[in-house]
Amino acid sequence: MTTAPETDVTAQTAIVSLTGVNKHYGELHVLQDINLQVTKGEVVVVLGPSGSGKSTLCRSINRLETIDDGRILIDGDKLPEEGKGLAKLRAEVGMVFQSFNLFANKTILQNVTLGPIKVLGKPKAQAEQEALDLLKRVGVENQRDKLPSQLSGGQQQRVAIARALAMKPKVMLFDEPTSALDPEMINEVLDTMVELAREGMTMIVVTHEMGFACKAADRIVFMADGAIVEEATPEEFFTNPRSDRAKDFLSKLINH
Repeated sequence: MTTAPETDVTAQTAIVSLTGVNKHYGELHVLQDINLQVTKGEVVVVLGPSGSGKSTLCRSINRLETIDDGRILIDGDKLPEEGKGLAKLRAEVGMVFQSFNLFANKTILQNVTLGPIKVLGKPKAQAEQEALDLLKRVGVENQRDKLPSQLSGGQQQRVAIARALAMKPKVMLFDEPTSALDPEMINEVLDTMVELAREGMTMIVVTHEMGFACKAADRIVFMADGAIVEEATPEEFFTNPRSDRAKDFLSKLINH
């Protein structure tokens, strides 16, 4: 049973709303009756053991994964099935993956300007100026003319964040954004994400980085076996988890 903090958020007032969402891969029930509301400016960190459905949940929100039943709303609008509506949704929901997914044959600046020019129809000069501002914001403006292969993993991931922000999204999804990085590169990406959170960006973050969760999250959503088991503030979750699954999860983290 899900235990959640008191909230007056409705599907209509939430930026992201999932109601009764289910997803199967064959016999495997990977999302089980998911109900989740995320308000504007809120940072929600999704935690849970491997195979708990965290990434599938994240990918369902911008329809990289289809769902079997239930309802997902973005800023009050139902997820479109395909076509221009889906492209518009993907512009409004930024996504940062484990693997940076940058275009290998385009410069850093071209990677960031491509979406605004092609999808949003911005003039090239405007898109480039906004891209440079974003690259400066994430600390890689001096890499503008390089190809992704010439950057470190941490730099590439910060470019990926800038690229998502260039579309002026209403919400940012992060699916294990630091899991492919060397330890010394993780903090530079997390620092960028903490700064985004402080600026009021709505964020849903799937991560194993407990420091980030403590520092930046407004709410922890803990998943196991495809279901949301528990929701709480970081302080409540880390000091007094209510479910046995969460207690077991945290004890394994502390002991390793």
